[in-house]
Amino acid sequence: MYKNILLAIDLNDETSCRKPLLSAVELARTFGARLHVLTVVREVEAILQAKTAPLGYELIATDLENRIAALIRRADASDLKPNILVTHGASIYEEILGVAEEAQADLIVVGSHRPAMKDYLLGTNAARVVRHALCSVLVARD
Repeated sequence: MYKNILLAIDLNDETSCRKPLLSAVELARTFGARLHVLTVVREVEAILQAKTAPLGYELIATDLENRIAALIRRADASDLKPNILVTHGASIYEEILGVAEEAQADLIVVGSHRPAMKDYLLGTNAARVVRHALCSVLVARD
């Protein structure tokens, strides 16, 4: 049923990554799908961090890739050989949707948190992905 599953995680809150990661891993194993794991750095954060780091954005991206790889190892999912992706942009949900299109994802798995007041006014990234995705979306909450 699924050939390409995109898991979008927020490494700023690693505790919220567990349920989406385990869900995506289980689905990838069940369907024999290729797993793509993505985190998005907001462009403003990337610029600020790059100015303080000697090697700039490449150092940040490598660190995030290593953190994702560690999460995958802790979930015993290294056998899936997931495609680890780190991107940056002004809009997190647009980055997720763009990567989903590039990866030809037929399922996007995202985590979500309890909405704060600002989320009711602006909407969460998960909600925007659900509204605009061209494929199915699974929102996994802890």
